[in-house]
Amino acid sequence: MSETGSTDTAAFIARWEPSGGKELANYQSFLIELCALLGVAPPEPTTADDRHNAYVFERSVPFLHSDIGSGTGRIDLYKRGCFVLETKQGVDRHIATDPFLKSETQTRKGHAVRGTGGWDAAMYRAKEQAEGYARSLSPEEGRPPFLVVVDVGHCIELYSEFSCSGGIYRPFPDSVSYRIPLRKLTDADTRDRLRRVWTDPLSLDPSRRHARVTRDLAVKLADLAKSLEFSGHTSERVGEFLMRCLFTFFAEDIGLIPEKSFSTLIEGLRGNTELFPDTVQDVWKAMRDGTKSVALRRQLLHFNGGLFENAEALPLSDVQLELLIEAGKADWRHVEPAIFGTLLERALNPLDRHKLGAHYTPREYVERLVLPTVIEPLTAEWEAVKAKAVAHLRKDRVTAAKKLLKGFHHRLCTVRILDPACGSGNFLYVAFEHLKRLEGEVLTFLADLGEQSRLELEGVTVDPHQLLGLEVNPQAAIITDMVLWIGYLQWHFRTHGNVMPPTPVIRKFKNVECGDAVLAWDSTEPLTDGDGNPVTRWDGVTFKTHPVTGEDIPDETARVPFLRYLNPRPAAWPDADYVVGNPPFIGNWRMRQALGDGYAEALRHTYPEVSESADYVMYWWHLAGSLVRAEKIQGFGFITTNSLPMINNRKILQRHMSAEPPLSVVFAVPDHPWVDSADGAAVRIAMTVGRKGDLPGRICRVLTEEPGGNEGMKVSLSEEKGKILADLTIGADVAGALPLRANFELSCPGVKLHGSGFIVTPEEAKALGLGRIAGLERHIRPYRNGRDLAQSPRGVLVIDLFGLAIEEIKSRFPEIYQWILERVKPERDQNNRASYRDNWWIFGEPRGNFRPALHGLPRYIATVETAKHRIFVFLGQEILPDNKLVIIASDDAYHLGVLSSRIHCVWALAAGGRLGVGNDPVYNKTRCFEPFSFPAFDEAQTALIRERAEALDAHRWRQQSLHPGLGLTEQYNVLEKLRAGEALTPKERTIHDQGLVGVLKQLHDDLDAAVFSAYGWPTTLTDQEILERLTALNRERAAEEKAGCVRWLRPSFQNPYGTATETQTEIALVREDAPPLAAPLPKDHTAQLQAVRLVLSACQGPVSASEVAARFPKARTAKVTALLEDLVKLGLAKKEGERFFV
Repeated sequence: MSETGSTDTAAFIARWEPSGGKELANYQSFLIELCALLGVAPPEPTTADDRHNAYVFERSVPFLHSDIGSGTGRIDLYKRGCFVLETKQGVDRHIATDPFLKSETQTRKGHAVRGTGGWDAAMYRAKEQAEGYARSLSPEEGRPPFLVVVDVGHCIELYSEFSCSGGIYRPFPDSVSYRIPLRKLTDADTRDRLRRVWTDPLSLDPSRRHARVTRDLAVKLADLAKSLEFSGHTSERVGEFLMRCLFTFFAEDIGLIPEKSFSTLIEGLRGNTELFPDTVQDVWKAMRDGTKSVALRRQLLHFNGGLFENAEALPLSDVQLELLIEAGKADWRHVEPAIFGTLLERALNPLDRHKLGAHYTPREYVERLVLPTVIEPLTAEWEAVKAKAVAHLRKDRVTAAKKLLKGFHHRLCTVRILDPACGSGNFLYVAFEHLKRLEGEVLTFLADLGEQSRLELEGVTVDPHQLLGLEVNPQAAIITDMVLWIGYLQWHFRTHGNVMPPTPVIRKFKNVECGDAVLAWDSTEPLTDGDGNPVTRWDGVTFKTHPVTGEDIPDETARVPFLRYLNPRPAAWPDADYVVGNPPFIGNWRMRQALGDGYAEALRHTYPEVSESADYVMYWWHLAGSLVRAEKIQGFGFITTNSLPMINNRKILQRHMSAEPPLSVVFAVPDHPWVDSADGAAVRIAMTVGRKGDLPGRICRVLTEEPGGNEGMKVSLSEEKGKILADLTIGADVAGALPLRANFELSCPGVKLHGSGFIVTPEEAKALGLGRIAGLERHIRPYRNGRDLAQSPRGVLVIDLFGLAIEEIKSRFPEIYQWILERVKPERDQNNRASYRDNWWIFGEPRGNFRPALHGLPRYIATVETAKHRIFVFLGQEILPDNKLVIIASDDAYHLGVLSSRIHCVWALAAGGRLGVGNDPVYNKTRCFEPFSFPAFDEAQTALIRERAEALDAHRWRQQSLHPGLGLTEQYNVLEKLRAGEALTPKERTIHDQGLVGVLKQLHDDLDAAVFSAYGWPTTLTDQEILERLTALNRERAAEEKAGCVRWLRPSFQNPYGTATETQTEIALVREDAPPLAAPLPKDHTAQLQAVRLVLSACQGPVSASEVAARFPKARTAKVTALLEDLVKLGLAKKEGERFFV
């Protein structure tokens, strides 16, 4: 520090140390002069508009949380994006006879006397007040990374929360040095720290600095690992060897073994690499046993643990030794445990090494789940203990206060946290670090009361034995254990300086187990066929080139055995207080390929209460939910895919939330960007935290996302409090809406090919006989998928052979037969489903149940299943829809109009889930269409809606035909900006002009007005009010249907044999308590299937073929039996013995 700077600092301290009196008289002058000392700009004048008050004294903030109060508060000093600063004014004691102001003569007035329990309590209250202000800032303002608490003229305290997302502010940099006495300002590093709090607070986040160091280290280790494997060593031996090396580098850098001793030792082996194994093994054996190392000529600490049980050192070449020496030059003190495990796992795994440059899961993402799951409940306990301790101190009961604090410290040292899919330990490490921060606060409070505790040095401390893990990858389990010990030792030296930890330095707790977290079994055995041969399947990844088409097809010789799991049962989890983690991202459709057929079948057999359509992660959710409700754990939090609110996953939540005792979701982020630790891929996830009881919760929603380099997306969040429902919403219970029979059998996804060889170009179709062979036009049809609808059609066709036997295809359409034989059959032959293999010429999901619904319609309604905008259009009957389109079997523009209205779009957005990296809404027909209530019928209103819907559909098709490259998505993007009043770019203005988007907006506005009028609702309703009215209407309609009245949308199709007590022009209100009328079977086979299925649907439970035949005059039982068997083959009915049901 320069002489001038030293003089300025000394003058500042001398001027302010004697200060006293009232806080308001001094604090602004003090802070302005502090800014001058630090060389930062002083606060700016306050304006009338808080949007412009980014750095001011007395910044107003509304109290938004009940625990703070209501009204408006004033932040003493606020700097946007940097800090909330709260000041107090303590005073020095004149006579220190009573620590709580009972018989003390004060020299000045102030909040409390320094060095007393009252002063400690005042500073705690100031921190809580600052934290309350930070929580009350608007989402647009954001949370600052720092809280600053100042006792004017005495000290400055720093608290940080670098994720800026509503976490808990903890002492910074730790509980030892967070409080800066005024005299400490003579230290240049201290002034620099404060200067950066004012100017660049995020640069103080150690995880950001350490992340760069950690990535560089992982790359160096990967190079060495690759070289050692090339020399013939297995990846397992290489991994264990390098983990011993890196821990030894860490030990010397942090001071556990003599400084630079190991690095100097291996540098001295240059030119004598043959001595490397024996030399290094000597060091590691001494570390293992706590004996003298001959090579280092030093007595070493006793390390113990599993890491050095095997002290093998691999032989190195000269080049490999240089790589190791280079890795040792890094500063291993600054490795970041929260990401080191992931990067090390990639570095040591030959298959994952290429992913080192990929993104990793950012620390703040992990904190966003760990804090509400584990730390916030413990912090609430701590706040309660602290309040009681302060109450004791006010009554001079110091011993009682210490007892409370020690009791809570014991609680912290015994709490156990389990990650049942721990990977390389990032969730466990982040939980551990926050436990240590909380422990630091407790120990600081005890120290303030004169308790010079050596609890940690005596082994009474938060340590890795409390962190439990389950992991199927053995190497990842070893990495987790090592990462936790590195983190523990970093924390120890950060808070205790050069004081050595108790020995053994690392311990073998065996708290990270290698095993499956959801399924246990005795053993496996290969499944064999009737001849005793092993049953195998294609491995799902190996392809070969087709000799004719030149395309990749499954290699049928690449087989894996089908295993049978013996005595499968739920896995048992270690005893724990909290469970938190990120189970594997495996959708239900990938489970067989990723985990094996035998495992998938054993899992579903073991958990019949979990839907087969649920994602793999839901088995973790189900297990944890059961443990919470049985009071075996206190709470859990999981990362899942953002499909959690969708129906098949949501059923698990509903099961536990409606059980007795109930489970509540107390924290949720329904949709959040994420980085998959397995491959660095960007995905979308949901976060949920569950606890026992009927409890309110907190939902955070992502407001903005910005690129964050190698650390995912930076997000800002809004927050809403209330009862969280199973679909992760607060308010109207959309998830509880019941399906209505009025919408029965009208919605369905399009066909799912299971074979790209079905798709042909117009030229290929012509070569195959289209236009030349009679009847082929019924089997080669225009084809549309989601992209065709949202953007512009590809112009492709599809071969649709539904209803044809293979011999008929071979004789009538031989060109078609050869085409699919070469392009479809090879892929189908390797499919796990027998029905797909046996009926290889028919689409995997031909939607036979939907073809009768479309029969006779000149057009139907379609919408893209997963799309940014919810758009409904008419498609001609000749077009075959892909499974990514959801179809509504109606040609009535009235239905199109209601579905296109704001009312239905709001409903669909709330009822459906979200999917994909784009976070696009999903239209799930089970939740979005079937429970939706259409308006009560009124002839004039129906006609008006029909007219306006026709105009809307015609307008869109007309503009797209005039501009073939014009897509619906880009038109609705522009429409969205028009509604928001945002300026259009040149490209958007072109789209606006081509699509006449201003006209499109008017057409939608007119249609919305008509639909609102049909419901009898004002157009000014908010989205939440619309949902509340729709859920109420759903309950009314469900009650009507239970009483026997159904408002069929297409009565001629849905209930052709029903009797109507009141029939409306388009929507029939039908009594359901009468049996179906007797009617003969139709002549057409498709219509026969439809009629038989409708009768079967009306039956209560399984019935025989003769019972079904009795409903049709003169129908032969044999004929009806054949029709029922056809329905079973098509998946439209089920059979138990000789009885049928749907």
